[in-house]
Amino acid sequence: MKFLLHPSLQAISRRLPRSRRVNLVFRLSALILLLSVLEAFYHSQVSLSIPRPAEHHNLDEPFSIGCQDVSKLVTRPRESAVLVMLARNSELKEARKTVENVEERFNKWFNYPVLFLNNEPWSEEFVRGMKEVVSGEVRFEVIPEGIWGPTAGLTEEVVGEYLRKQKEEGVYKGEIEGYHHMCRFYSGEFYNLDALKEYKYYWRLEPGVSYGCSLTYDPFVMMADRGKKYGYTVALWEEPNTCPSLFRTVDEFRTQNNIPMHPNWKAMIDEETNWLLKPAPIRWLLGKVLRREHYDIKGEKWNLCHYWSNFEIADLDFFRGEQYQKLFRHLDKTGGFYRERWGDAPIHSLAVHLLLGAEEMHHFSDVGYYHEPFWQCPQNAKGKQLLDNEMIGKAPKGMGEEQEGGHGCRCECGLGKKGDWRRRNNRGICLEKLQRPAAYVRPSWWDLRRRRWPYSVGFDEEGRYVM
Repeated sequence: MKFLLHPSLQAISRRLPRSRRVNLVFRLSALILLLSVLEAFYHSQVSLSIPRPAEHHNLDEPFSIGCQDVSKLVTRPRESAVLVMLARNSELKEARKTVENVEERFNKWFNYPVLFLNNEPWSEEFVRGMKEVVSGEVRFEVIPEGIWGPTAGLTEEVVGEYLRKQKEEGVYKGEIEGYHHMCRFYSGEFYNLDALKEYKYYWRLEPGVSYGCSLTYDPFVMMADRGKKYGYTVALWEEPNTCPSLFRTVDEFRTQNNIPMHPNWKAMIDEETNWLLKPAPIRWLLGKVLRREHYDIKGEKWNLCHYWSNFEIADLDFFRGEQYQKLFRHLDKTGGFYRERWGDAPIHSLAVHLLLGAEEMHHFSDVGYYHEPFWQCPQNAKGKQLLDNEMIGKAPKGMGEEQEGGHGCRCECGLGKKGDWRRRNNRGICLEKLQRPAAYVRPSWWDLRRRRWPYSVGFDEEGRYVM
C-alpha cells in the first residue's frame, strides 16, 4: 500500500504504529470514496441537469387546435417548399397510396410541388401513375452519379467485407448495400442536390406511410412564422448494434469546435444509470480507456433516442449550412456509414440537438402518422372540426370522437391496427427525454415512475392539451 502513497505520506506512515497506519489508510480511502460519491451526485444532478426554459413557458406548442378555415389560408403567399419522396419504380403502388393520402389530407388545398428521387431512371409507368394523383407541379429526378454510393476512398472489396461482417453480427439491414447508400445520401448529399436549391423547406414522404388527420394550415408558413427549423413526429430508441461509435464521433466534433454542453445536447445523454455507479474514475475508464460503445471520450453515454426521419418537415438552409455540412464531412471521412450502419435518423437527431436550440424544434403532435409498425394519432378537438365547411369537405367515416383537450383535425386513428385507438403504440420515454429542454411544465417524478409519459409538451398521457 505504501507504494501507492505520496513520498511525504510514506514517511509519515513509517513513523506511525501499524494500527494508526491502518486507520489512516482507512480514513483516506473513506474520504476518497466520499468525494467520489459527492462528485458523481453533483455531476449527475447538477452538471447534466436540464433547466426549465428561462422564458417560463413551454418552448413548443401546437401550430393549430382543431381544423382551420382553409378558404382563409389558401390566399396567403406560400413558402418556398417542396414535398420529397425517394422511391423505386417497383414502389409505384405504395408511393401512389401515400401521395393520394397526402393530397386528400393537405395538398389539394395548398398545391405544393412534389419531387420524386430515384437512383435509377424512372419508368414511364411510375411517372404516369404519379402525375395522375398530384394536384400541383410534379418532378422526377435521377440522383447524379457519385452522390449515391460509398464514401470516397472505400473500395468495393472493403465495403463488401463490412457488409459480410454486419450480416454475421445480425446488424439490422447491415448486409444491404443500398440501405447504406440511402442512409449516407439522406445524411448529407441529399441537401446539396441541384433539384432542391430553389427551396427553403422540405417535407419528407415515404412510400407506404399514412396520414390520419387533416392538416388545414400551411406547416411551412408556420415553421417560418415560429422560427422552427426541424419538425418531427415519432421518437424511438436506435438499434444499438448499428452505430456503436456514432455518439463518440459526433461528440468529438462538438469538442473540436468548442460547442458547449447546452441543454438540448444534454437531452441526448443517458441519465437512467444510477449516479452512484458514475463517479469520475469510472466515467474515465469507460470513455477514455475501454472506449465503450455509445460512450463519448468523457464517459457520457448516449440514451439512443432519436426522431424517426421518415417524417421530417425541416429548413433546408440549416442542413446545407456550414455547420451541419462540416459535421457530415467529419462523420463521412471515418467510414462509419459502411464500417457500421449509421442511419440518417440518429445523425439528424444528434445534429439538431447539437446545433439547434429547443425553441427551434417542433413536434407535429397534431399530425396523425403511421409508418409500419409505429404511429401517433391525436384526439380530435371538441367543437373545432368545422363539419359544415365546404372546402374541407365531408368528415371521414372512421373519424374519432371529439374530446375536451384534443387538438387534432378530423383524425382517424387505428391506422396501424384497426380498432386500436391509442394515441401511439410506442412508449413515450424518448419523446419525453428529447422534449425536456422545451418543457417548462413537466411530468412529476411519480408520473414517470408509473410510466405515464406525456403525449407531447403541454399534454397529458391521453393526449389532452392541458396548457
